[in-house]
Amino acid sequence: MRTGTVPDGPAQRRVEAVLAEVVGSGAETGVQVAAWLDGELVVDAWAGTADVAEGRPMGPDTLVPAWSTGKGVAAALVAVLVDRGALAYEAPVAQYWPQFGAAGKERVTLGQVLAHTAGLPQLPPDVTPERLHDLPAMADWLAGQSPRWEPGSRPGYHAWTYGLLLAEILRRATGRTCERLLREELAEPLGIGDELLFGVPDRLLPRVATCYDGGWAARLERMPEEPFSVAVPRGVRPVAELANRADVRRTALPANGVMTARGAARMYAALACGGELEDVRLLSAKTLEAATTGWASGVDRILGVPVTMGRGFVVGDSRATPMRSAVAFGTSGSGGSAACADPANRFSFALVKNRMTVHGLDVRLIGEVRAALGLADG
Repeated sequence: MRTGTVPDGPAQRRVEAVLAEVVGSGAETGVQVAAWLDGELVVDAWAGTADVAEGRPMGPDTLVPAWSTGKGVAAALVAVLVDRGALAYEAPVAQYWPQFGAAGKERVTLGQVLAHTAGLPQLPPDVTPERLHDLPAMADWLAGQSPRWEPGSRPGYHAWTYGLLLAEILRRATGRTCERLLREELAEPLGIGDELLFGVPDRLLPRVATCYDGGWAARLERMPEEPFSVAVPRGVRPVAELANRADVRRTALPANGVMTARGAARMYAALACGGELEDVRLLSAKTLEAATTGWASGVDRILGVPVTMGRGFVVGDSRATPMRSAVAFGTSGSGGSAACADPANRFSFALVKNRMTVHGLDVRLIGEVRAALGLADG
């Protein structure tokens, strides 16, 4: 847990005003926002409730299930390991995991897994939360699967399998779990060891916010049954009920993350500043460029939206009202959480919240912060 003085500037005040509005109106339950500019914390704001039944307030160190916002954390961790020579983006996955090299997957690379182009978004259609979180069994199942499309071609969102594949690759390549690697190689060096997690240890479970539905479940119901259900079968839809399960929270599956906004923003601040923050160098500028340059583009085969993928990061933003500029990169999560870095302005931003709604607050808040900082061109 990090402590310090809350920023007092126009960006902080604008965010505090928006949070007071959305929490006061009931549109949101609990929210955290953080932002960095040129190596300095410029926003650290929070409001609302972490658990309504308990009356527990949302605080700066409340851990929030942020779903696929954690995919960017996993991408950053892989980049650190690539920089140190433990992994290589162009290496076949079978180099680390021999059993994977079957059924047409012999040439599938780590970079293709990260870019969602490996052709392996599928889960068993009758998968349950219990089965999904049996990571060794799911790894064995995926090792026997054939790609659904030519690996390395157009992206198709690997909603859950991104994490299942990475967890097994990391374990086999390093002999350490993804959660241990995250803590030792990325989070602890930045001083956020308890603020950036894939799975929550028992000692931190009391700090986790309860999630509530704010229309996200209905949004998922409107998704086309095919091909969305291939990647996200009905039994493991990312909804509040799933996030609130203790077994799900405990499982370190790097498709998802549990975090604070300031933890996520601090990590992205290091990436926005060339891989270094406050004399802590995570990785070289060369590796960072390789991780965050657009590597695969097209209409996503699963989600049906245009996307440009780096090695695990979404580059730019194809939405009509974008959150990220063309050179910015990051990931967003089910229910409205998001985090990103803008290296052109050495700027980072993170939003986590526990009422699962469609996206929109992320765009509004980052717009307020950028305008207050004179970065309104993003």
